[in-house]
Amino acid sequence: MSVEKRALWVGLYAVAMAAVESAVVVYLRALHTGPELVSILAYALPDRLVSIEVGREVATLVMLIAVAALAAQSAWERFLYLALAFGVWDIFYYAWLWVFIGWPPSLFTWDILFLIPVPWLGPVLAPVIVSFCLVGGSLWLLRRPAVRLSRRAWVLMIAGGILVLVSFTVDYGAVLARTDPARFRWELFWAGVVIAVAGVLGDRARRLGAGASP
Repeated sequence: MSVEKRALWVGLYAVAMAAVESAVVVYLRALHTGPELVSILAYALPDRLVSIEVGREVATLVMLIAVAALAAQSAWERFLYLALAFGVWDIFYYAWLWVFIGWPPSLFTWDILFLIPVPWLGPVLAPVIVSFCLVGGSLWLLRRPAVRLSRRAWVLMIAGGILVLVSFTVDYGAVLARTDPARFRWELFWAGVVIAVAGVLGDRARRLGAGASP
């Protein structure tokens, strides 16, 4: 099977999985807060369900890793298919929520993004931007199997990823207090995105300068 077909099947899996995940969230909200939700930070699962929710997140990651492993022929491809699956899943998770219940009403609406190891939170726009970067980067690299990122690119990607992660988690105490944070740390977020993307694009520029395939 060609890379394009494998990428298509991984993407379709992620879209369908996002529909299932968003449906679960709709049911939980309807059961515990009602279908209308003004602030996601006011949404509180009963304590007995928090550990189940964390387990669901772990299961989600395992499912994404599993489909990436099945689609790939090497460790490098597994990483790229995982990035593709995660990005598509995250984008369509919000798309399906909007279709089902009209939430989020805006891309600047706050959401609790993840619970492991501490709560992640931020405007919906932020994880969607990251996911589009993951999808675009993974598809570009999957179509160029001979391309490998340099050590410098990996360092920049990891550094950028850490900054993005910090922007999501630095105010996690707001989730515990059920209060809205003062603001999202866009300066940390954009610094992380720019550094990570620059790492990949810098590698591409160097290859082009050396006469290699783009």
